[in-house]
Parts: sequence; C-alpha cells; structure tokens
Amino acid sequence: MPTLDRVGAYHQEMTAWRRHLHAHPELAFEEVATAEFVAERLTAFGLEVHRGLAGTGVIGVLHQGQSQRSIGLRADMDALAMSERNTFAHASRHPGRMHGCGHDGHTVMLLGAARYLAETRTFNGTINFIFQPAEEGAGGAKVMIDQGLFELFPCDRIFGLHNWPQLPSGTFGVREGPVMAAADWFDITITGKGGHGAMPHLGIDPIVVAAHIVTAAQTLVSRGVDPVDTAAVSVTMIDGGSTFNVIPDSATLSGTVRSLRPDTKRRLESRLHRLVDSIATAFGATAEIHYRHGSPATVNTATEAALAASVAARVVGEANVFRTLEPSMGAEDFAFMLERKPGCYVWLGQGGSSSSCMLHNPCYDFQDSILPIGASYWALLAETALPVDA
Repeated sequence: MPTLDRVGAYHQEMTAWRRHLHAHPELAFEEVATAEFVAERLTAFGLEVHRGLAGTGVIGVLHQGQSQRSIGLRADMDALAMSERNTFAHASRHPGRMHGCGHDGHTVMLLGAARYLAETRTFNGTINFIFQPAEEGAGGAKVMIDQGLFELFPCDRIFGLHNWPQLPSGTFGVREGPVMAAADWFDITITGKGGHGAMPHLGIDPIVVAAHIVTAAQTLVSRGVDPVDTAAVSVTMIDGGSTFNVIPDSATLSGTVRSLRPDTKRRLESRLHRLVDSIATAFGATAEIHYRHGSPATVNTATEAALAASVAARVVGEANVFRTLEPSMGAEDFAFMLERKPGCYVWLGQGGSSSSCMLHNPCYDFQDSILPIGASYWALLAETALPVDA
C-alpha cells in the first residue's frame, strides 16, 4: 500500500537513527541528548517544536487545513537502568544504561511518521507528536499532563504503541477495554524484639511474621478476587537479619500489586493493610505499610480501538491483527493519558527473530525490520482520524 511503500524509503535512515539512540541511552528525565536529536529532526521536517514539558519532553505540532479536530500520537524516549549484554556495534556505550524496552524504536517510528505527514500533508486538522520522557516507572506522562499537556496541545483523541516480542514480527495486537494493568508498590516494615537465635521465646521474631505475611498475601487474589477477574500480588524483596544466631529487631518486605479493575485495586490495597496489621498483632509485633499508587490500568475506548485495528489491518492485513489477546499484567504510564482522553494503545509484534527476547532482558534489541510498519501505522492512523474531506 502507498503509505508503507513511501515510508519504506526512509528505512535505512530510520535504522541509523534507531541504532544511534540505542547506543546512547538516557534514563528518566535525563533524556537531554535524545530530546535534542528528536527536536532537530522535527524542525528539519518543518514542524512546530515545543520543549520543556516534564523537563525533557518534546512536542511536534503539524497543522493542515481548516479543521479544528486534533489527535495526539505518543512515543516514549527513556532507557532502563540495566547493563546490556549485546556485543553488536550499536550496543549501549554507557554501562548501567540500556534501551531494553524498545523506546529507541518507538521514538524513531514516530519520527518517520512525522516526516511522512509533513511531506504529504494528506490530513485535515492538527497532529501533536508527543515524545514523552520517563515512562519506566517515573510517571513522565503524568508530569506532562500536570504541566498542561492537553491544555497547551489539545487532543480530541490520544494513541500509543509498544513493540511486543510475544507477537510475530509485523503483526498487531489491539483490544477494547483493559490492555495493561494498574501497578502499585508497597514496603512493609515489621518491628519485633531481637534476641538470641537459641532463645526465641525471649524475643518477637520479625522473620517469622514476614514469612506468615508472604504466605497469607497469596490468598489476597486466590480468595479475595473474583476468579473471572485478573490480579497479582507479588512479594519481590525480603530483608532481615545479619547473621545465623541473632534474631533481628526488624525485617522488611517489598512488592507489587497489579489489577485491571478500579474496584479490585481498592479492595486489594485495603485487604493488604488489614492482613499485615492482623498478622503482626497476632505475633506481638508491629508493622507499618507504605503503599504507593503507580500507573492506573491502561484502558482502550471502544471507538478508538476499532479505529486502530482497522488501520493496522490496512497496513499488515486483517489476518495479522489480533483482536482477542488477553491483557498484560505489566503497566504503562500512557494510562494517565487515557484517563483524560479517549484513545487506544496497541502492540506491534517483533517476535520470531534472534532479537525477540522479552522486554527488559539484557540481550534485547529492537527489530529494525518493523520500523516502516510502525511508522506507516502512525501515518495512516493520522490520515484516517483527520480525513482531508471532513
């Protein structure tokens, strides 16, 4: 189809951009060079370029025609605080930093779409190209919103995209409703009474209390959530004690709570508080829980999900669009944007190659072959949402 063919002409250049960004990863709110790279290219394409939201955010604005309608297309830019194990030429040059989630590819696909749309102008309205910092747990989307993203750059609808190694390369996953989970975090500090390991009756062992909390927490989902719903409670860190024969004064637990429904999210938080307090009290200890709310669930609206799926089918064929995938219990801060605007978040498959290991793996790399597919999806989505004859 014409869009894919035209964007395909950019493939070699887009690959070079992507590999440059991969080699120079930057962490949340530190994407200074990445933002400069993006802004320079948007300026060269002829877009209005705005910088400063959330510190390193970049917005490219493209107007065409007389329509007052507008859409937002969002790509994330930040890397992960992890060390890369790949040895190819474009591997990270910064120890402890890696594009292990494909945000380098996301950035470049949106740049490719901006270039195409600036050249063709086959739309009627306003497109806001949103290059967001700090997606990886730092809440960059919320910061942009709090600093006036949608007041400064009105968007009737908002769209996001993420590569997905679990899908075959060049396919799309699109679904209405929840697609990614809400993510909360907790830290539990248990205070007992330390003593000698040979005389446990003289102390209050916080390690035992912690063990009971970990075991009981598994029932929060299995016995506290509707079986047809989906949720997860995982204790992922335990810290307590310093040697084999000393009962410590305290121990700490940390973990995450994932959910798809707001009422389930509230119920799990409340039940975890009660469980921790009750178990600690039963053993004569005290416990303090510090509970933090992360991203809400990523929920696609029906009309926008249907639009995204139809556009994806025009790019890769109906047989390559999966519309009935189960949600992922991973989280995505694009959810904050979807709380404010109707929209859709899709997965673009990049599985089936040597670089298709799962996200956040030290051997991960974005698959350059799908760059024109993602850019074509963005371009055709903008043209379809903002048709020239409207």
